Amino acid sequence: MKKIIIGLVSFLMLAFIAFYLTSRPTATEDGAYMPSPLALKLATSSTTDFDNTAYKNPHTGNKKVLMVCTEERNMTMANGKKFSTGNHPVEMMLPMIHLKNAGFDIDIVTPTGKPVKIEMWAMPEEDKHVMALYAEYKQQFENPGKLSDFVQNSMTDSTDYIAVYLPGGHGAMLGLPENKDLNKLIHWSHDQEMHLLAICHGPAALLAANLDGDKDSFIYKGYKIAAFPDAIDEQTPMIGYMPGRMPWKFGERLNNLGVTIINQEADNTCHIDRRLITGASPLAANDFGKLAANTLLKALE
Repeated sequence: MKKIIIGLVSFLMLAFIAFYLTSRPTATEDGAYMPSPLALKLATSSTTDFDNTAYKNPHTGNKKVLMVCTEERNMTMANGKKFSTGNHPVEMMLPMIHLKNAGFDIDIVTPTGKPVKIEMWAMPEEDKHVMALYAEYKQQFENPGKLSDFVQNSMTDSTDYIAVYLPGGHGAMLGLPENKDLNKLIHWSHDQEMHLLAICHGPAALLAANLDGDKDSFIYKGYKIAAFPDAIDEQTPMIGYMPGRMPWKFGERLNNLGVTIINQEADNTCHIDRRLITGASPLAANDFGKLAANTLLKALE
């Protein structure tokens, strides 16, 4: 019995050490942290569930989608440590593939035209469809347009754009929620009866529509959406996905403005409320892309 107890204690100690070593976030060259080996194993994949949907009657006109991406990399957590983030490649590119297959061109902008920041540690490098799209758009990711220029020069009553797209990744919480140009863009697109697409943490950027602080005038008050739950963000530091707790909760802020998040898990939930199309997580990216593409095609009928 004594040998059994000693063996069990030794096993538990080794298991604890292994968990400790694999659940520590990995330091990056700029002093930030990317997810731990354990978190990468649990939360990312080398492939996706892209189903290569063929659209029977793709758009053949000039309607486009404007994708607003983050140009900021590091999020300062509540403990002061920095999380190396950006836009999540699956959440961004799977829907892009569906939109392209449905016949819609995609223009890419960041607030000031700096390169799009992408969570490269989440890149599904064995997914040929995603990697092909990444290669196709790499030049645009590195040299996007300026949101400020678009707002100043391209917002007109007659537009070639059918939707605005806010891709996910924690990077959507950096700079965009307080961006004045995004405030103007969201209100303009809403007035033009365009669709708005947002997935995972992308809905955080909807907060830009409320820069005046008037809760009663928030254009998405009373809406229901799918988004990454705050409660899951609270849990992920335990496996080293992030180096600390979140600095603020975007779901809580949207709730305070009258928005209801319908999912409690980081799952494949997608939802449409009027012209706002949302998805919950990377697991929703394929279905979200199909829903967005089909909805935009139907809007042109």
